[in-house]
Amino acid sequence: MAVSGHVLEVNLGNFQEAVIELSRKVLVLVDFWAPWCTPCRALGPILEKLAAEMDGAFVLAKVNSDENADLSRQYQVRGIPAVKAFKDGEVVDEFTGALPESAVRQFIKKNLPLPGDDLRVQALDAIAQGKAAEAETLLKEAISLNPKNDPARLALARLTIQQGRHADAQIQIDAMSPTFQMETEVEGLKALLEFTEAVRSVPPMTELEASIASEKGDLRAQAMYQRSLLLLLQGREEAALDQLIEMVERHKNYQDGLARKTVLKIFALQGNQGPLVERYRTRLSRALH
Repeated sequence: MAVSGHVLEVNLGNFQEAVIELSRKVLVLVDFWAPWCTPCRALGPILEKLAAEMDGAFVLAKVNSDENADLSRQYQVRGIPAVKAFKDGEVVDEFTGALPESAVRQFIKKNLPLPGDDLRVQALDAIAQGKAAEAETLLKEAISLNPKNDPARLALARLTIQQGRHADAQIQIDAMSPTFQMETEVEGLKALLEFTEAVRSVPPMTELEASIASEKGDLRAQAMYQRSLLLLLQGREEAALDQLIEMVERHKNYQDGLARKTVLKIFALQGNQGPLVERYRTRLSRALH
């Protein structure tokens, strides 16, 4: 039910349509409130004022937490007012308590789509359809509209890496903000570029395996490290991690813990999550201790 043009009353029955589905098109702020809550009465008018002022930049969905306890539990509302920002069907940011208007305005601004984000979404669809050239054109247009659109730069860096254009990918990564460069996916791309560069001067796999069998000390550690990179770039992540875990066990201090650092970079390539990461994180911990 619409309270006004950009303000909706939402309950369990219409939450999927009014919040989850709508958030795939526009930023949706969900305000969990209750009639007895004094801070809610302070925050609510601020949110409604900004919804009207920004005229469609976001939609405000008001949820009476007393009447929708299931939604409150599902979204872990532990105090009210609680405001949760939804994009693409997921909570991407939140705050609890009544903030001043300036802080609420900043919260909204931080979560609004960047100029060119519609082009980035189109580019991702094009990539999924195998239309790399079209995707690259869209991403470059998105970046020209807003050079600070780091997600568009990330998508372009990923695309150019897939095409073997590593220098172009590095240009996009270097142009990202320092904070965004610390994102897990960016760290993973940087690691991939580093590994690709490192194997340019690596001997063939058979020579490395012979060195591992015959050499000792740093020469053996070096061969183990180089072999792990070759395995990784062949798509054999488990074999690469097996080699690095063995290296941690036998040559833990080689080049200031290079094997451990490389394992962590491979985790970043995997998004720092998933069964493979969990399994090898446990093995790494055992190898270190």
